[in-house]
Amino acid sequence: MKLSRLILGLLLVCVFAVTWADGRVLGNLGQATGSVLIKSKASDRSATYYRVRPYEYLVVNSYDKAGVWFKVLMSDGRSGYVRSSAVAKLPYQVTSASESPSYSNYGGGSGSAIANYSLKFIGTPYKWGGNDPNAGIDCSGFVKQMYGTIGVSLPRTAAEQALVGQPVTRLEQLVPGDRLYFWENKRQKIGHCGIYLGRGYFVHSSVGKKGVSTDYLTKKWLQILVAARRSVS
Repeated sequence: MKLSRLILGLLLVCVFAVTWADGRVLGNLGQATGSVLIKSKASDRSATYYRVRPYEYLVVNSYDKAGVWFKVLMSDGRSGYVRSSAVAKLPYQVTSASESPSYSNYGGGSGSAIANYSLKFIGTPYKWGGNDPNAGIDCSGFVKQMYGTIGVSLPRTAAEQALVGQPVTRLEQLVPGDRLYFWENKRQKIGHCGIYLGRGYFVHSSVGKKGVSTDYLTKKWLQILVAARRSVS
């Protein structure tokens, strides 16, 4: 079998394009933290199906009790296997639908609905001053647009938004949908923002990631996290 046919037949599922009709849970949304190989078996010695690029999204399931491997859903219905150490398992389930998978957060309420909805725009390019979540948008524009879908009007800039809503003062109090605001040393003001997803993850429109993507609240982010606000219950 030619390599091109093998790749076409075994490419990992694109979580925004798979079509199923029974409404079942396909797995968890995962994101590669670096370049990682999808193997035919849970073994480094097995055949390689595909090389996943950093920050590429996957549909993953737990596989072994030791937690060394994740099972990955492939586009032809088969399974591949990736090292769990190279994939961040996000707090969302990928659920099949009649047209495209939906993402179900483990929490509830309007905040979870916003967090859930925001993932539909992963991959939208970053555009400074942009307001279109499909064509190009910046961080504060993204947060403003997501909240606007449920009738919550926010100011345009991150610094202004950080003054609106109920303060959340402790990390353990964060719930999906809370707004996160980060300090920008260069401008000596709040210059970045995102939406909390749960379990330490957030979604934002980032220059560094070149668009809407997810990140984990690592030490880098926690050092510049200066405000969190809640506008919905």
